[in-house]
Amino acid sequence: MISPCLRSLIFYAILCGVMVLSLTACSSDSTSPEACTDEPRVLNVGFYAFFTPVSYSADEDSDSEGFNSHAGYEADLLTALEAMKDTGLSFSRRGIAPWDDIWLQSAGSEYDIVGGGITILDSRRRDATGKQVVQFTSGHIAFRQSLLVRTEDSERLAAYADLTSDVRVGVLAGTTGEFRLLELVGLVGPDGVLSHGVQVDTPHGTVVADGSQDYVITSANESANLAGRSLMRPPSDNMPQVVYLGSETGETDLLEALADGTIDAVARGEIGNRDAVHASGGSLAIGALDDEVEYGGFTLALEDEALASCLDDKISYLTDSLSIGYAEWLQDPSVFMRRARIWNGRERG
Repeated sequence: MISPCLRSLIFYAILCGVMVLSLTACSSDSTSPEACTDEPRVLNVGFYAFFTPVSYSADEDSDSEGFNSHAGYEADLLTALEAMKDTGLSFSRRGIAPWDDIWLQSAGSEYDIVGGGITILDSRRRDATGKQVVQFTSGHIAFRQSLLVRTEDSERLAAYADLTSDVRVGVLAGTTGEFRLLELVGLVGPDGVLSHGVQVDTPHGTVVADGSQDYVITSANESANLAGRSLMRPPSDNMPQVVYLGSETGETDLLEALADGTIDAVARGEIGNRDAVHASGGSLAIGALDDEVEYGGFTLALEDEALASCLDDKISYLTDSLSIGYAEWLQDPSVFMRRARIWNGRERG
């Protein structure tokens, strides 16, 4: 039999234990487990302004108010993430016109996140010295490279092997579209070194590659002597000419040049090219299509690991672990917002 004194001690021990647990619960972080930040945080988002339909400005004029109005697949994805309750995030967005090294701009103080259909590559995590300065979120959209051609040329240019020296292919410098084209047709090797004899027109004159590391083009870097390139001439007849356009206004220049016959094809991602086919009313078509799949993500500063992890978690939910992508969004642009409403309506506790 337990004595009255011992019963009293046990009672007070239990009572004190309950009080300690209660005090611990009250003093713990009250932030929702779904939150990406302890305090509400406005993130500055820089987005590439000319990648229709993935990421683009409502107005292409960089001096207009509409230039900072974000539209497209990535815009809707971020808007849905912002609408998810308890995440603690909101976005202030600004359009970015130049593509060059856009992925590195999240390493500075101006932007917390940078997007715009940026293919995830290890080389794009690093600055010119090779130091890693940014990180990528997980991929949220799949890309394949392709050739956009005039419909009457779709059979003639149905494969990359069909690109001979009398074919002019337009590209935007520094993109995966440029590098993958150069690689597929043999103008560069896997390491980006230009093949011997390739001629490149630059603002300082024509340079001729000698097969060395002095002449390199990748999706993230280029040799200084190749900056501002306007035309690449092949060393043999079984490779195409490469025409560089769009440094100021993005891929609009490429589409206009294809339409007026200045170039014969545009080498870029399948998504943008299929959107252009749809908008052309039958005048444009997809020619060659690359088999390799790439993924696009957002960049953040290297030290913002907690935010990157939380964004990955939320983007994975909105895309249903990548089972919802561009095709599903194109069919129903409200698909991400519907996922956000489901999130907001579920019971969490």
